[in-house]
Amino acid sequence: MVNFIVSCVLWAKFDFNAAGFQFVEQADWLGGAITYKMGVDGISTPFVILTAFLMPFCILASWRSITHRVKEYMIAFLVLETLMIGVFCALDLVLFYLLFEAGLIPMFLIIGIWGGKRRVYASFKFFLYTLLGSLLMLVGILAMYGYAGTTDIQHILTQTKFPAEMQTWLWLGFFASFAVKMPMWPVHTWLPDAHVEAPTAGSVILAGILLKMGGYGFLRFSLPMFPLASEYFAPMVFALSVVAIIYTSLVALMQEDIKKLIAYSSVAHMGFVTMGIFTLNPQGVQGAVFQMVSHGIVSGALFLCVGVVYDRMHTREIKAFGGLVNVMPWYAFAFLVFTMANVGLPGTSGFVGEFLTLMGAFGANTWVAFFATTGVVLSAAYALWLYRRVVFGEITKPELHGIADLNRREIVLLAPLVILTVLFGVWPAPILDMSAASVDGILSSAQAAIDAAGKTAEAVK
Repeated sequence: MVNFIVSCVLWAKFDFNAAGFQFVEQADWLGGAITYKMGVDGISTPFVILTAFLMPFCILASWRSITHRVKEYMIAFLVLETLMIGVFCALDLVLFYLLFEAGLIPMFLIIGIWGGKRRVYASFKFFLYTLLGSLLMLVGILAMYGYAGTTDIQHILTQTKFPAEMQTWLWLGFFASFAVKMPMWPVHTWLPDAHVEAPTAGSVILAGILLKMGGYGFLRFSLPMFPLASEYFAPMVFALSVVAIIYTSLVALMQEDIKKLIAYSSVAHMGFVTMGIFTLNPQGVQGAVFQMVSHGIVSGALFLCVGVVYDRMHTREIKAFGGLVNVMPWYAFAFLVFTMANVGLPGTSGFVGEFLTLMGAFGANTWVAFFATTGVVLSAAYALWLYRRVVFGEITKPELHGIADLNRREIVLLAPLVILTVLFGVWPAPILDMSAASVDGILSSAQAAIDAAGKTAEAVK
C-alpha cells in the first residue's frame, strides 16, 4: 500500500507534456561498466502505478486461501513487486535484463510451491519458456554493447543508428524474448498451464503485470532502437496477432475450466496489443498502452472473481456452477461488469483500448483491421457463454444453495476494480494524456529514421 501511495505522488508530480525520462537517479557499478539508472516516462509510469495498485489486492486475495508458509509467500510477492517496478524503470540495458530475468524466480516459486496439483510441471514450463526466449535477447544486448560501447538507454542507445542488417538480427533477438513473455502465438502454450495451477494472486500478477513486460519491451526497445526492422517485420507481427486473436478465441470457446478460458482470452487480447504497437501510428500505439493497462485491471479482476467461487466450491469447472445470480447477486453484478469489459462494451475500459488499436490497424492495413475485428465478436461469444452458464439459470446443484455472497473483504477487493473499469471507459484521459508525449516522441524518431533510410536507398539507386 505504501508503494501505491508513493506511485500516486509520482503521478501527481509527473509532467504530462514532457516526452523524455523524469525522476532519473543514477549510480555507477563495476567502475562504470554497469550503471544503476532508473527513471520513468509516459509509457512506463502507468505500469509502475498499475503494479503498485494490484499488489495489495493480491495480498487481500490470499488472506484465507494461503495457509502454509505464509511468510515466504508474502516475501516472494514483495520481491516480485520490486523486480517488476525495476523493469519498468530501468534505464540501463544490463540492469533491465537482470531485473527482467530475476522476476522469473519468485513467480516460479509462487506457482511451484502454492499452486495446484500440476504446479511443478506448470512452473518449470513457465520458467523454461521465458528463460530460453530471453537468451537471444542477451546475445543482442552484448552485440549492442559491442557496437555502441555503452548500455545507457536514455542518452546513447535510443539515439544510436544501428545498421539496417544489424537491426534485423537485434530485433529478432529481442522479439524472441518479448513474444514469449506476452505471450504471442504460437509460443503461448505455457500461459494456460501457469494460470490454471497458480494461486489466485499469482494469476492476477501474471495476467496483470508480467504479460505487459513483453509489450513494454517492444515500446522501449523495438520501436525506438530498431525502427527499420520494426517496419520490415510489421506484416509478420500483424499476421501472428490476427492468428492469436482468432485462434485463441476459438480455443477459449472449447474450455471447461474457467481459469483456462480467461487465460486464452488474455492471449487474444494481447494480440490487439502487438497489432497496435506495430501500426506505427499514434492511435495504434496509444491504444496498445491503454489496452495493456485496461487488461491488467480487467483480467486481474476476472481471476479474483474465479478465486471467490473457488474458495467456496474448490472447483473451477464451468459445469459445476449455474444460477449463482439467485444466491450471489453482488458477485453476479461485479462479474458482469468485468465480463462486459472483457468483451469491449462501450462505457468500459476494454472498449477504449480495442477501438484505438483497431483504428490504428485500419490506418495501417484494412485487412488486418477486418480480421482482428472478428476477435471482438468471438470474445463476446466465449465471455457471454461463460457468464450464462455460471451465473444465469436455475440452481440445479444442491451444494450451490448454501453458497454465500461476497463478504466485506471481497467487496473491498472488487469494488475499486469495478469503479476503475467504468471510470476509464468513460474518462480515458488520465492514461492517454500521460502516454501521449512519449508515444509521439518514439514515433517521430522512428519515422525520421525510416524516412532517412528511404532517401538513402533512393540516392544509391
